[in-house]
Amino acid sequence: MKKIFLLYAVLFGLLFSSCSNMSSRRNGISQFEAINAIKEALSLGTKYGGTLLSSKNAFSKETLLSAILPEELVKFTSVLSTLGLSSELDRFTGTLGTAAAQTAEKSVPIFLSGIGNMKIKDGFKLISNGGTSATDYLRLSIGDTLRRSITPIMNNALATYNLDTQWKKLIQPAQLFLGNKLNLDLGNFMAGLVANAMFNKIEQKEVQIRTDASARTSGLLQKVFGRGG
Repeated sequence: MKKIFLLYAVLFGLLFSSCSNMSSRRNGISQFEAINAIKEALSLGTKYGGTLLSSKNAFSKETLLSAILPEELVKFTSVLSTLGLSSELDRFTGTLGTAAAQTAEKSVPIFLSGIGNMKIKDGFKLISNGGTSATDYLRLSIGDTLRRSITPIMNNALATYNLDTQWKKLIQPAQLFLGNKLNLDLGNFMAGLVANAMFNKIEQKEVQIRTDASARTSGLLQKVFGRGG
């Protein structure tokens, strides 16, 4: 009797294991493979973003000022020009762009660590949803944490070039016109700008991996994204 019971237990275990394995695979791809392919794609996008955004002139004057003064850019720059401060503004944004590029480069390990530790429950869904769904998931799950982690790096870069002092000097005349509409927390806003720029580059790489076979630079990416999940 015990032998019969043991035989049934073994058969049931094998059957359950087989069903479990089948349910965790789609198109010959396991859930584990799907999750790791997502992380690999996001990591490639991070390195891609770090390379592009750390280059000279990666952050234009217009981009920087729009981040600081999104609604009052024209009025603010006109005021500075009238007061003879346009050359100071050019120097300021040029140095600010350098600080942003350095921060982008130093943010790469933070992004890679966050992606590596990210909890993904359903890799199949992120694969099949297409588009930028993996990057969207990254933004929603740990985007705020990444931005907060970048902020101290941005603040250090600003301090290195004495940019906070320069910024306060530049905005004094503009405060008469703009008042509380000015974004005075330069480090926080610049960290947000760098984080968003990184996410945009990660999105670009994700779309490329999904749509261009030559961008799938590993066997795992070819297997998972080549079949569309």
